[in-house]
Order: sequence, then C-alpha cells, then structure tokens
Amino acid sequence: MATDKEFRWTRRAVLRSAATATAVAALPSWFLEFCPSQVLAEEKSPNERPKIALVGCGGQGTADGKSAQRFGDIVAVCDVDASHLDKARETFKGAAGYHDYREVCDLPDLDVIINGTPDHWHTLVNLRAIHRHKDVYSEKPLALTIDEGKHVVTAVKKSDRILQTGSQQRSDKTFRLACELVRNGRLGKVERAKVWLPHGLREGPFKTKPVPKDLDWDFWQGQTQSVEYVPERCHSKFRYWWDYSGGTMTDWGAHHNDIVLWGLGKDRSGPVSVKGESLVEQIPGGYTAASQYRVKYVYGNGVEHSCCSTSANGPAGAVVSAPSPGEKYHGVQFEGPQGWIFVTREGKIEASDLALLNAPLPYDAERLYVSDDHMGNFFECVKTRKPPICDVEIGHRSASVCHLGVIAIRLGRALQWDPQAETFPNDAEATSMLAREMRKPYTYDEA
Repeated sequence: MATDKEFRWTRRAVLRSAATATAVAALPSWFLEFCPSQVLAEEKSPNERPKIALVGCGGQGTADGKSAQRFGDIVAVCDVDASHLDKARETFKGAAGYHDYREVCDLPDLDVIINGTPDHWHTLVNLRAIHRHKDVYSEKPLALTIDEGKHVVTAVKKSDRILQTGSQQRSDKTFRLACELVRNGRLGKVERAKVWLPHGLREGPFKTKPVPKDLDWDFWQGQTQSVEYVPERCHSKFRYWWDYSGGTMTDWGAHHNDIVLWGLGKDRSGPVSVKGESLVEQIPGGYTAASQYRVKYVYGNGVEHSCCSTSANGPAGAVVSAPSPGEKYHGVQFEGPQGWIFVTREGKIEASDLALLNAPLPYDAERLYVSDDHMGNFFECVKTRKPPICDVEIGHRSASVCHLGVIAIRLGRALQWDPQAETFPNDAEATSMLAREMRKPYTYDEA
C-alpha cells in the first residue's frame, strides 16, 4: 500500500510523469490500488448452484445465458421462435425447452430468470418472475415506457427479490474512474455532460412477407399493435421501431446516459427539463424510431446534458461544441472549469490534461459501488441478498431519461419534467406518452 507521502503529488510532478503517456491514458496505478480484488468463483457443488431459466434466446439473450452459466445451471430455455429455441437447447445441453414464459416463471424449483427478450417484453416477463419469487437479470432498457418502469420498481420493492439491470458499463473500471473523479470535484463544479451515440437506421419502405413457420408472430408482438409480418421488424432490427423500442436512444443511450446520471449523482432522480428534435425525417413505410437526433437535458443544479447521434461526419447537429474525442468515438464527456474527461466502452479514457486522471484522489474521497463483473455481481447478490450495482430504481431512472428524450424528439419541443412525481406538469400531450395501451391478452393481468 502506498504511503500518504507517495500520494501527495504536486501538479508539476504529475505533468512530468504524464509527459511520456499516450494520448489515451491507461488506468492510473493509484486508482487500481483502491479497487478491491473480486474473486467470483464458480460454485462447484450442485446444491450451491442456482437453477436458471433463459427467456429470450436471441444473440444477446444467449450471451447473457453463457455468462450466467459460470455461476449456475441453465435448466430451462424459452423463446417464441422455434429456431432460436432449438439453438438454445443445443447450446445449453440438458435444458428443457418452453414456448411460453409464463410456464417458465411458474416452475417451482427455479431460482433465477435471465430476461433477454426485446424491449417491449421486458416488463411482463420481469413482473411475472418477481411475482413468482424469482430473482431477475433483465436486459436494458428496463421497460418500454416510464409507466412500465414504475410498475416494476413497485413490484421489486414489495418483494424480497433481486433485480439487476443489464447496464454493464457500471461494472467497468474505466467508467467508474471517470464518475469517481467527477463526483469528487476533479473538474470543479460540473457544467456540462455530453453523450454521443451511434445513429440509427433510416431505410424502407419494407414489404410484408409470410410469417416463418417457426415464429409465433402474434406472441412475439405481445402488447404492441398487431401488424402484418415484416422481417425487418423482428429480432435484431426490432430496436429501430418505436413500437418495440426507441432506436439507439434507448439502446446505446441506456448505457451512456446512465453513466451521466452516475457521474452527476442523479441516478435516483433525473432532469427537470428536456428538449429534443429529429434531424432527418424517417422514410414512410420504414423504420419509425428517429435515426438522427439531438436532445438537451437540464438538471435542477443547472448542469446541461446533451445527447446527440453521430453520423459519418461526426456529431450530427451537436448541441454544444468542444475539442472532444466524441467526433471519433461514441462515449460520454464531463466538462467543468478545470477541463474535461471523456470515456468510452472501448476502454478509452482521455482528459484535457492528463493530470486530471493521474493525480490521486484523497483517501477520504467518495467511492462508488465496485463491480468488475456485471453478471458476477448479480449472482453475488443472489447469494448475499445485498443490492446489485444497477438495481431496479437505477435501471428505471436510466431508462426514463432515454424515454424522456424519445418523447421530446417525437414532440419536437421543450418539456418540463418533475423527477420526484415523474410527471410532465400541466402537459397533457406529453403525459399521454408516459404509458401505452397494451393489446389484450398481453397486459398486466398476465403478470
């Protein structure tokens, strides 16, 4: 362990030590010393290994299942696409196959549900699992709407269940370093946060086609309006349709905007206003989630938070300009009077001055929740019953800030938001978009 004297670096000494550093700084040694070692050993005894079911066996769901398999046994897999289900049963040898998530959630000897379904199915699966006393690892965003998220928060708080939202950037040392520095005043009083996200798809019009024999199209659509089958609506492309998701705003945005909330200490609250606009019209008959957009949030303490989609030429209509690496990488930048810090999920962390990264924080600095393995953290919490790093309230607030952006983009105007009451004061049009009508029988009654 380093001594107090070794941590009393002067600014000049830090600059000298950083003179030979690359433009992208590695994690500083002082930060690594503060990171407790996490030993997430796989349970060897069959009696100690939780029994897990995977609901939603597409690419992300299967990846989540493989990660969960380190800590428990996949005993059931479920999907409304028989081809996905067959692949999952081949991947997870010995797992029973199911078509209906309700049958899976009702299994009496099951401990954990991994929810890898598309966004519009997250809530009903999560609620059913919680009501049947299962712990849940749910893909992000937590819910399709803000109202749905409130239902899930209420259900989890009334239960003794663990729910981890799949916002895995919280379990990344690089993002934790950036947020700890910001939370401890390294930039001075934060003035701005900027997020750059990939642009979405702008294609169409699409033609209807016969439903594949392996796919239960009605069940896949769930609560959303019933439409004729279009291949581009389903599976990996679902997120580019407003019916099922919110485009890259609720996809990548659920990760990067979550980091802004974490860095600002607003991850159980939110902004007080939001203004959004779409920068290009979508093609009639094609994808319906905005592909290029910009959003500006303002928090009660005056911090401005911009979120812009990028294009081939860099930020699309950036809200504010700055000498940022965001023109090349999707990521998050915090700015204050002492400079800026930029971080990405590719392991990059940069600063306007490397001294901002390399100068150690004091021993009594605020430290954030430590997790280096998101799925491992979930199973540790299943065992110990402590709250996970991205619990239901955090997952809900991270999804909500993205949904606020989507609503503002669709309305194309400024909105006032009350983060405590979770309402748009005196704005009936915006309030009507907090929830969506659920198509029967895919309603809360099924949870």
